[in-house]
Amino acid sequence: MISQNELLKLIPQALNETRLPLQGRESGKVRDWYELSNGQRLIVTTDRLSAFDRILARVPYKGQVLNQLSAWWFEQTKSIIPNHLLSIPDPNAAIVRRVNPIAVEVIVRGYITGVTSTALWHRYSLGERNIYGYDFPDGLRKNQRLPEPIITPTTKGGETGHDERLTCAEVVEKGILEEATWNQVQAAALAIFKRGQELAAKTELILVDTKYEFGITDDGQVMLIDEVHTPDSSRFWRSNVYQKLFDEGKEPENFDKEFIRLAYTEKGYRGDGKIPAMPDELWAAASRRYIAIYEMLTGKTFVPGEYPIEERLLKNLELAGIK
Repeated sequence: MISQNELLKLIPQALNETRLPLQGRESGKVRDWYELSNGQRLIVTTDRLSAFDRILARVPYKGQVLNQLSAWWFEQTKSIIPNHLLSIPDPNAAIVRRVNPIAVEVIVRGYITGVTSTALWHRYSLGERNIYGYDFPDGLRKNQRLPEPIITPTTKGGETGHDERLTCAEVVEKGILEEATWNQVQAAALAIFKRGQELAAKTELILVDTKYEFGITDDGQVMLIDEVHTPDSSRFWRSNVYQKLFDEGKEPENFDKEFIRLAYTEKGYRGDGKIPAMPDELWAAASRRYIAIYEMLTGKTFVPGEYPIEERLLKNLELAGIK
């Protein structure tokens, strides 16, 4: 494992953005992408860390973990639904098939938890009992397992800049997707989540909830895109201590970026107003956690890519014939 001091030294070099000599650059919260020929796209996963729909910091090796872990999960789930991944020319980059993203984030939740404004527990704790179109009984406890996983879709950004809640029915009613396509997406999301829970359980992790994104090709094929079961898109808990801690009324041992969210909520920040400053030690700890999750889930030893990233990335893209 990379030492804390090494990670602290790398924070200034963590990849914030790319400016590659390619056409059609666009940027999201964490990824930059470039349009290539032949219906392909280059996606570069940076080291930016976002929460509460805000960019908070840069975390060394975070982009590499997300890129390589997603590639591993794409391989594990391709028998359920096709995905857009074509190749990995660099630890931080992927060549993917260009698709038309569906304008809804598909959140699958297996437990009632979370501190963000769209989280089940946050809404429940405010007294809501019909959330995302589902009726919840009184007396539920935070971090309690649901009888069955449920899908709680959200918009991407919404008018406020934050993700806005939808019910499953509204996805069709608002004309976002046709019913048949939405039914296909929901079935795939639940099947991928089940596969994720099964594989995570083998490493003493609980896949608590996750976010999926889907796209549609020009010929109408639905594909899984973006990232899969990463510490950014998913919540993981340690399974071997979950029940004991739950019975004692304590928080589970989370193993994702939830500890970042909790650190900010302790300062009263949930995404609005000025972002509080945090010590570099928090981001080094996040890096160590991302690497540990990668190794636990994949069973592989993490091989850190060379920094600075963009110089290495340009060389690898040239070797792959991308100029």
